[in-house]
Amino acid sequence: METKNITGLTEFILTGLTHQPEWQVPLFLLFWMIYLITIVGNFGLIALICNDPHLHIPMYLFLGNLAFVDTWLSSTVTPKMLLNFFAMSKECKIQFFSFAICVTTECFLLATMAFDRYVAICKPLLYPVIMTNRLCIWLLVLSFLGGLFHAIIHNAFLLRLTFCNSIIVHHFYCDIIPLFKISCTDPTINFLMVFIFAGSIQTFTISIVLVSYTLVLFTILKKKSLQGIRKAFSTCGAHLLSVSLYYGPLLFMYVLPGSAQENDQNMMDSLFYTVIIPFLSPIIYSLRNKKVIDSLTKMLKRNV
Repeated sequence: METKNITGLTEFILTGLTHQPEWQVPLFLLFWMIYLITIVGNFGLIALICNDPHLHIPMYLFLGNLAFVDTWLSSTVTPKMLLNFFAMSKECKIQFFSFAICVTTECFLLATMAFDRYVAICKPLLYPVIMTNRLCIWLLVLSFLGGLFHAIIHNAFLLRLTFCNSIIVHHFYCDIIPLFKISCTDPTINFLMVFIFAGSIQTFTISIVLVSYTLVLFTILKKKSLQGIRKAFSTCGAHLLSVSLYYGPLLFMYVLPGSAQENDQNMMDSLFYTVIIPFLSPIIYSLRNKKVIDSLTKMLKRNV
């Protein structure tokens, strides 16, 4: 049988999360509710930060942008996943481009937030001098530019791949590793680029988080005040929880892409950081943050 090479494809057929018809409606309703709560929670957090002058400080500026990126990430993946329950979606490379920007930008934002907490706790007197508005804006701009350049690099390397007849991607969104698996061109260079760039970004950002919180921990332990220790742990706890949940699946998916994982396991890992994490983030940061709770309470009282 003649094998036809297909180049320059922009459309692939995504198989979706499940092939079992009896699960399609319940899963559609479940993820539809999760998506609605994600959008309402993250946009609500952004609105709260924008409307309360007491939250106009670097910590909440970064948190607001993190909520925006989580909304963007969820909106990149979830609507197409919902569509796939009833009809196989074909849009692919544009979705991956948007996805790559979001995931990379979030890594940089989490590292930036860790640095902000280090300065606030370890150098409180110098905090206004170090974390100026100009520095905060530059950190945000560099985070988004880093996400953009990372996405451009991988999309450019996708152009070297050819696909032999099969355009079926066994995933619920267009991820880069499943595309490598159906390519009839040797994807070794692409895997190497993922390992180098994704690995470098994750190593760099995780290192900033670990170093920042190690220094924070030493500073906290030196404090004599039990109330001060509790306040510091409360401030950093939400961010540490978010970082732990976010980086685990990413490491297995992109830094160790050659690990022996089945498609179903890959999809579960992907589902966690593309759908569940954006859903949990506003809950994690709100419930463990007294200022956010106080601001929300005041806003609700004004509207009653």
